[in-house]
Amino acid sequence: MFRRLGLLALLLIPAVTLVGPSRAAAQGRTRLAVVGLDHDHVWGLLKTIADEPDAELVAIADSHPELIEKAKTQAPAGVSFFSDYIRMLDEAKPQAVIVTTANNRHLEILRACAKRKIHYFTEKPMAASSTEAREMECLAREADIRLMVNYVSSWPAASQEAIRRIEAGEIGKIQKIVVQFGHRGPKEIGTSKYFSDWLYDPVRNGAGALMDFGCYGADWAMTIKGRPKRIYATSLKLKTEQHNAVEDDATVILEYPDATAILMPSWDWSYGMGQAEFFGSKGSFLVRGDGLLFEPADGSTSMQNPDGKPIDTQPVAPEKRNGVAYFLYCIRNNQPIEGPVSAAINVGVNEIIDAAKESIRTGRSVAMPAL
Repeated sequence: MFRRLGLLALLLIPAVTLVGPSRAAAQGRTRLAVVGLDHDHVWGLLKTIADEPDAELVAIADSHPELIEKAKTQAPAGVSFFSDYIRMLDEAKPQAVIVTTANNRHLEILRACAKRKIHYFTEKPMAASSTEAREMECLAREADIRLMVNYVSSWPAASQEAIRRIEAGEIGKIQKIVVQFGHRGPKEIGTSKYFSDWLYDPVRNGAGALMDFGCYGADWAMTIKGRPKRIYATSLKLKTEQHNAVEDDATVILEYPDATAILMPSWDWSYGMGQAEFFGSKGSFLVRGDGLLFEPADGSTSMQNPDGKPIDTQPVAPEKRNGVAYFLYCIRNNQPIEGPVSAAINVGVNEIIDAAKESIRTGRSVAMPAL
């Protein structure tokens, strides 16, 4: 049932109806603006925003006229459009922004938002480098604004259930983590020209597949085991005929005092891949799409259940049904952003990726920076 659901299945998350009025309904809807249209996830986010009762989309900014024209066909009436996001922030006066741009622009945009006390949501990863991520965390803290990094893998019930059960100790002490994320490649799956232009740029993206999908594995590892001790990584350019400037395949090994995490981000999978497996002293959990499978330590897999048996998951909390809902919930109820989408976790994610890049460059393992 759950075989090869892969990354695409993570996008097909069923909506959960919010029961009862919002605790912050008296505030009126939260004014949101979108910065950037050259990240293909933005089109799904526009639909999510439209379905959120507490959200009011007031403005969209992007420098590409053709993308603005596309957005006009998908945005509700009354939304204002700008070619300059600074002007948008000052004239539309949003309370929060959704940032869907190249990774190396995240810090620049946060600086502008922090000055104006505007809450900030960005698609993963947090930044193009750990230096930028640390500055973003500091700026958000000083400005007392919410800073969230959105991962599509954070919202399926299976992911939330796995974290809850692991933290409760149901499979014992975690000794090994294996995370496989990616797809056949941006060009192969038909990403837009605008998205591809920066995904294949080592400066604007920060790396290739290592950044694009390594952040998922690093995020899982940081959430479950915390900061690793050392990192070792290798990468390849398997698509030699494309002459890309970035790697399309990587393997990253995170060393903990009591565990190992293996991250396999790639643009060379035969199909969409999105899964994380956790092995503990009492058994294992496999999260694949919106499925969670369990195998006890003394069990044995079979052709019928090669990865364990499916287990029931609890319904997700209404405020965690998707990233936009959680972002709005934390803003409107004055709650901190926590868990896999928090700034603290995602500074560590960028540090892991930077260490992996250095390991690839030198051929040696690299110590994780001290806090």
